[in-house]
Amino acid sequence: MTKNFYITTPIYYPSGKPHMGHAYSSIVADIFARFKRLQGENVLFLTGTDEHGQKIQKEAKKNNMDPKNFCDEISETFRSLTKKLNLSNNDFIRTTEKRHYKSVIEIWNRLVKSGDIYLDKYSGWYSVSDEAFYDEDEIENKGDTKISKLSGSTVEWVEEESYFFKLSTWSDKLLNVYKKDQNFILPSSRRNEVIKFVEKGLKDLSISRTSFTWGIPVPGNEKHVIYVWLDALTNYISALNFPDEKDKKFINFWPADIHIIGKDILRFHAVFWPAFLLAAKLPLPKRIFSHGWILSDDKKMSKSLGNILDPLEIIDKYGIDQLRYYLVKEVSLGNDGSISMINLKNCINNDLANNYGNLCQRVFSFIKKNCNNKIPINQKLKIEDQQFLKSLKEKLPNLIDLMNNQNLNEYIKMVVGFSFEANKYFNDSEPWSVKKNDPIRMNEIIFTISDQIKNISILLNPIIPDATKKVLNTMNISLDNIKLDMVNNLEIFNQNKELKDLNILFTKIEDDN
Repeated sequence: MTKNFYITTPIYYPSGKPHMGHAYSSIVADIFARFKRLQGENVLFLTGTDEHGQKIQKEAKKNNMDPKNFCDEISETFRSLTKKLNLSNNDFIRTTEKRHYKSVIEIWNRLVKSGDIYLDKYSGWYSVSDEAFYDEDEIENKGDTKISKLSGSTVEWVEEESYFFKLSTWSDKLLNVYKKDQNFILPSSRRNEVIKFVEKGLKDLSISRTSFTWGIPVPGNEKHVIYVWLDALTNYISALNFPDEKDKKFINFWPADIHIIGKDILRFHAVFWPAFLLAAKLPLPKRIFSHGWILSDDKKMSKSLGNILDPLEIIDKYGIDQLRYYLVKEVSLGNDGSISMINLKNCINNDLANNYGNLCQRVFSFIKKNCNNKIPINQKLKIEDQQFLKSLKEKLPNLIDLMNNQNLNEYIKMVVGFSFEANKYFNDSEPWSVKKNDPIRMNEIIFTISDQIKNISILLNPIIPDATKKVLNTMNISLDNIKLDMVNNLEIFNQNKELKDLNILFTKIEDDN
């Protein structure tokens, strides 16, 4: 029976243009989604936009636009980003859709029914930018302004009537969840952070606002709109046609296997979201994985420092596979990671152009000149050839384990290591030297190296899908059904067909322009 796998990105707040953090979350989620498809699983990969709240209302007003029209326009930018990043998402949800509205109303009504919502007055520090409330010990003075220690965003004192969610009553149950499943929040450093926060004692959470109107109205009291995080987080089940719990999508895909998020929204996903679900008597997601910030030359990106690296500009200049590979290789998943244009160029040159790209070009050129442009028929391979192929195949369960535990950096390191070994094997075997005196040996070498290129390409496919598809297509391997078990298949090549032409996969970057 085919396994189902549900993975989500955060839904992005479309009040500005997409940045490197959006790109990183999306690319990481896409890599895991693609890998699961290689394993033969039925994958649902969701991304989208969070379109309600005070910030959107203000931005729309500033642009003299109706909030919905403003969201339509800006959400399209993020939908376009999915294509630009070469994401394989199956769905794109917007919180202004009817399916989402129905879902949020149902969650609200369930929380009212469970006795977890009450009406009171709120007074406290609120950040419009973060759509978040902060405790006194979470803010500091910066000149005459008060800011959040966590995000650096300006906070203002707010007093208004509000509905509250009884978050304070869920502390022990949440701590039990974290204790029972050590992998519910990863990496462990983030899990410890959340536990400390919850152990400090949770306060009831304001979940409605009256100071703006752009949002889903509270049932029965429409002067209130539902607070952004109760609204936004529900998207993960709205996309599964909740509240229809008999719907196939909901049955097959909830609970989600993994929510990929940035550390700045960890609290909302690891504390608020599980509490809402527990109160609504719904299963919890299986895992929340929180990655760090993307820094530019070790500094947080900001307009004032002029160090913002625009993912769209990098893609236009160097290519999407290049950005995808660099981001996930350079940044240790779960930690903050610093990226720079110099390191990007070095990575493209060393790992992609000189290593994997060069290996494919050299081998295919040799086949064209010396093997009638066909991969030789499989002979009985020598022990050294078998050992060379065996080292990768034996590590396949380990590679699967690394990906299942989101150890993306170790996975890439291993696969790139195989590529370096393949270059060494080709150089040391010297098929160009043995072709005259021992053409059978030459064929054995070429078959072996071709099989390893196939294996490496399949393993790299989730990370650099465009380049690897070109390579597999060149070898006449069907692109529709690339699967992990093809790594162990020596009979995959069609030796009667000539190789297709392959253009240069990765252009080496020679200058700093």
